[in-house]
Amino acid sequence: MTAPDSRVLAVSITEAGRRLAGRLPYPAVHGDLAATVRARWSTVDSFVLCCATGIAVRVVAPLLGDKATDPAVVCVDEAGAFAVSLCGGHAGGANHLAREVAGLLGSTAVVTTATDAVGVPALDALPGFVATGDIAGVARAWLDGRPPLVERTLDWPVPFTAGVGPARVLVTDRAVDAEAGLVALRPPSLVVGVGASSDAASDAATVLLDTALADAGLSGDAVGAVATIDRRAGDEVVTVLDRPVRAFPAEVLATVEVPNPSVVVAAEVGTASVAEAAALLAAGPGAELVVPKQKGAGATVAVARRARPEGSVAVVGLGPGHPRHRTPAAAAAVRAADVVTGYDLYVDQCADLLGRGTTVVRSPVGAEVDRCADALARAAAGARVALVCSGDPGVFAMATLVHQLAAGHGAPPVEVIPGVTAASAAAALLGAPLAHDHAFVSLSDLLTPWNAIERRLRAVADADLAVALYNPRSSRRRWQLEAARSILLAGRPSTTPVGIVTDATRPGEHIVLTTLGDLDPGAAGMLSIVVVGSSTTTVVDGRMVTPRGYAT
Repeated sequence: MTAPDSRVLAVSITEAGRRLAGRLPYPAVHGDLAATVRARWSTVDSFVLCCATGIAVRVVAPLLGDKATDPAVVCVDEAGAFAVSLCGGHAGGANHLAREVAGLLGSTAVVTTATDAVGVPALDALPGFVATGDIAGVARAWLDGRPPLVERTLDWPVPFTAGVGPARVLVTDRAVDAEAGLVALRPPSLVVGVGASSDAASDAATVLLDTALADAGLSGDAVGAVATIDRRAGDEVVTVLDRPVRAFPAEVLATVEVPNPSVVVAAEVGTASVAEAAALLAAGPGAELVVPKQKGAGATVAVARRARPEGSVAVVGLGPGHPRHRTPAAAAAVRAADVVTGYDLYVDQCADLLGRGTTVVRSPVGAEVDRCADALARAAAGARVALVCSGDPGVFAMATLVHQLAAGHGAPPVEVIPGVTAASAAAALLGAPLAHDHAFVSLSDLLTPWNAIERRLRAVADADLAVALYNPRSSRRRWQLEAARSILLAGRPSTTPVGIVTDATRPGEHIVLTTLGDLDPGAAGMLSIVVVGSSTTTVVDGRMVTPRGYAT
């Protein structure tokens, strides 16, 4: 979906528009559309205007200034059939937002940006790069069938095939003078190391860095990360640089050989170098120190250049199925990936997020170890990999396996992007059956012995916990749900409410409300969650409710 920190406002003027806005996961305003847009133009990142495009154009036209700062505008027609990217397609993210809105409403995204329409990469929207220069001129030549020549001062891969010009794309981290027909494409090749005293001014490193980069002929657009000692990771002097922060203990920094060690620093913090050592360590094997330590009032900075791209693995939870239950962070991670890998069904679940240059790796059920190992290998080679899972990756999914396989020095960074769990989605459809203490238990005995599962079910029964049963039944595992039912019946009444939710939030969603005594195991499958209430769970107006104990 949109970037994790984006602010999207939906605005409507008719009752039909209000209903459409109500189906979107954004704040909404109903009423005077023109006044609302004018008042909020500089306070939100994106607008979804539920109105005719003619109305939208007349409202926003007088407000437009610069595509780098204007908010994105998406227009949705009265019937909700189309989501039109009106302005701010690339720079503002309107093209992505139009596709997101289309997914949420079941409508068609209309994107007229020329590069998107004909499959030419948008240089100003390439994940992992910052493009400056004659972007429009180079794009026009490309659209006219003359792909640009690619020149390099860095051996850094780009996600498109080079042409013969005369337009040029220069892959570099150096400062470049503006020139017609030239785009400078800057990858995050530079890592800034920062050392600071506890009383350093918030701008102490910023002032030093600006001067150091200018003197070295380097561009700040190529700074991809900041590195420091762990005790300074949260200090404003570091965070003000507005880049991801890598922090290291003093004992780790002390192992890095640097050209300018300091006995004074060693005595104070336990390592002879912070700025240089942190920059080199975060930049990875083969890194080059391109700006040695620069000292200022209360701070030091140094800059290292990566020898190759830094790969990473994002283990992404896509939620239960429908795009409206997919978090913005999950969507952003998939869009930013060079490689998206996962079980076929889950890759299909995020197909709307895949770019033309994205490498897609599909694998079958049962290939989990190979899938995770391949993701880590691709990341180690420099790719940004999104390993996609349904629900939450930490709940009966890939997060544990990735961390286990990645254990050890030198492994690529791993980030887990949480998602809405299948149990949470099922519980919401049923009512509130997990509102008090509860448990999750998988009935699959492919990886866990049945006797262990049985012990856990007995503990759940003894503790009188509501329980969500994952993997309740498959074509090869037919008896486990009936066995679980028998175990739970020993600890709670046969009238205990049970809900079976199949394909939660997906096409074909199906809900069965029954009791533990009447539970038919054949009603569940591999895409089902079975929620068994506790002894206090009741059915209220057709909804399963486990009371929390609030006064009513």
